[in-house]
Amino acid sequence: MRRLVLALLACAGLAGPAAARPPVWVVKDADSEMVLFGSVHVLPPGLDWNPPALSRALARADDLWFELPAGPGADQESARLAGEKGVLPPDRSLFRILPPDDVARLVGVAEAYGVDKTVLDRLEPWLAELALAGAAYRRAGAGVANGVEAAVEAAAPPAAERRAFETPAQQLAVFDEAPLEAQIASLRVTMTEMEDDPAAFETLVRAWADGDLGVLERKALRPLRQASPLLFRRLVDERNARWAAMLDARLKGAGRTVVVVGMGHLIGEGGLPGRLRALGYSVEGP
Repeated sequence: MRRLVLALLACAGLAGPAAARPPVWVVKDADSEMVLFGSVHVLPPGLDWNPPALSRALARADDLWFELPAGPGADQESARLAGEKGVLPPDRSLFRILPPDDVARLVGVAEAYGVDKTVLDRLEPWLAELALAGAAYRRAGAGVANGVEAAVEAAAPPAAERRAFETPAQQLAVFDEAPLEAQIASLRVTMTEMEDDPAAFETLVRAWADGDLGVLERKALRPLRQASPLLFRRLVDERNARWAAMLDARLKGAGRTVVVVGMGHLIGEGGLPGRLRALGYSVEGP
């Protein structure tokens, strides 16, 4: 929910490799080193964002962790599950679920971004929101092929083990099993953003490229936390807690690890760096 779920966001017109310095965190204990990097899942082409610290870590990584399994299979499974879980039954309609004012807003946003309103009417609120976000990314010239995960997967040594925090089914369940009112609250946040602040794409990607964690927290996390604390817990806090436990288990072993997850999971007091610090690990970074 909210565009943060797909990315911390994407924008056309971003360029200039000299300015790009996304943050990197390094977690250490006696026999392990773990590099944490916050991803933007979709980006426009031509943005040179790759920090040297990430490149060095990838070159010697024993294992590489993503949110979902690497490769096109996970994307295909996610799309299949979204179509299976996120489409309303024939006797239900999103336009009948939403209050009239929200329907009018949804139709207006759909028309502004070239989304077929008859398609949206068949979707659950969470999938309608992701459909709107996808349209905004396409308008910005951004895509998964230009995103961080694709570049990291291509650059990592073939011998590095690829691991994932979630399966496509587990990730989709976070959306699909959220209460209806929480889904609608998140949809409203995204509609407001797309109506009032089309430049949010540029603002957030520039903040990511500049390592401006304050802007990322304020623009990406705070609106969802305020609109639906329950949904924020499901999408961010609960997943961060599970992932931190998995990384703690990995750090109890030995070796070099690179972790690439959405930037929203690394910032704020409940982010992965803060959780690992609280567990007693040395964490270098912002």
